[in-house]
Amino acid sequence: MVKTCVSDVRTQMTMLEDRYLVWQLKRGSERALCRIYNQYETDLLTLATHLLGRTDQAQDVLQDVFLKFIESIDSFELKGSLKGYLATCVVNRARDYLRRARGHRAEPLETAQAVETRHSSPLQEAIAGEQQQRLRTALVELPDEQREAVLLHLQMGLKFRDIAHMQGVSGKTAWSRYRYGLDRLRSLLNGQAET
Repeated sequence: MVKTCVSDVRTQMTMLEDRYLVWQLKRGSERALCRIYNQYETDLLTLATHLLGRTDQAQDVLQDVFLKFIESIDSFELKGSLKGYLATCVVNRARDYLRRARGHRAEPLETAQAVETRHSSPLQEAIAGEQQQRLRTALVELPDEQREAVLLHLQMGLKFRDIAHMQGVSGKTAWSRYRYGLDRLRSLLNGQAET
């Protein structure tokens, strides 16, 4: 119960800070933009990388999202979580990239670079790198809607009602996509462990 209350307070503080930063950004503060970018860059880049399977495209998506965000800042109204809003933009932009790439042969996932992680020893880095590669490979096997639901909930911390709104489905459908996605990931990862 205490843990939930602390989490709720942190969420509220983050939302207040985001509203303040958006207010500053509307008044031309470059510092506010840097703060917003630095606060969400890693999560958004990781989300885009997992959705697309390629870091170069993920970086393009992130750049596009922030450019559009800056261009529309005068008319922008923050109605919820800034992190959720930016995650929605990343998902939509990634969908655009995937639609365009359907006719092109995609680069193998093995060549995709991982988003930088920090571990204390070379052995831990090697193990983490191998686990990340297995997870990326399994994520690509999921249907797009399930992959989005899993990543948006686990990576971005979005609630199912927010995911449902983003995907244009009911909350129950968003939850089902998440559960089916997790079940499929478990199956894929267990299958890899056996071979």
